[in-house]
Amino acid sequence: MPVTAFAVAMKRETPVDLYNNVYSGFGSDEEIAVRRQTYGEDIGQSSWMTASEWLRFADQLGVTAASEVLEVGSGSGGPAIYLALKRGCRVTGVDINEHGVRNAIAMAADRAVADRVDFRVTNASATLPFPAACFDAIVSNDAMCHIDRRIAVLREWCRVVCAGRRALFTDAMVITGPVSHEELAIRSSIGFYLFVPPGENERLLREAGFELLGVDDLTGRASEISQRWCDAREEHREALIMREGPENFQGLQRFLRCVHTLSMERRLSRYSYLAQKK
Repeated sequence: MPVTAFAVAMKRETPVDLYNNVYSGFGSDEEIAVRRQTYGEDIGQSSWMTASEWLRFADQLGVTAASEVLEVGSGSGGPAIYLALKRGCRVTGVDINEHGVRNAIAMAADRAVADRVDFRVTNASATLPFPAACFDAIVSNDAMCHIDRRIAVLREWCRVVCAGRRALFTDAMVITGPVSHEELAIRSSIGFYLFVPPGENERLLREAGFELLGVDDLTGRASEISQRWCDAREEHREALIMREGPENFQGLQRFLRCVHTLSMERRLSRYSYLAQKK
């Protein structure tokens, strides 16, 4: 029987905390400096995405000032707020991390957009707390790999998005070459991950009720950003170690180096998937 998707939960690699550290220290001098050195334009992201790529996603989705957008895996809230400011749309962000959601709510109030953005602590692998056909677009950047029950998740997206409207997600866990068990353990050391073979996301989108419109290879971006992120953290190692601890700091550096190597050698690839509800 062919393998379609599989989870990795190895215990060889010590678990590393990325998101709680990034979100809880979001406004610290060292985290701000790291984001600026990593991304150029800091919109509060903690992924393999730049601000220009984020706006390109919005354009592919057809987002306008009249759009109601759902972001799945909204993290710190920065990208959702940036999108609301740049496109004038309304954005609802859901994320399972309470630190991220608290930060997002505070940032929205600080930037005077609380009337256009809404953030909720939500398990995106469960039934979404929204009525049918209430969103004009759904976007999820580098979060789908953390969400279990992917076919059920995509069916929920199909339920809450309006007919003829679009959804887009990125997945940096598409296996496109040989990857050792040690590399899989390091790459998944920051939490739960699903790794998939080429073609699996396309199949699941169609099965969930979407028409696939396009797939873009974004692997080069992951390679570049992971290297810059690792270098930036190294420059601010003393301040980061004081907050994270030496073991976690080294674990995250090892994680970022692994991302860079696997992406650069195109053994683990990042793609975006654009689809439309039939």
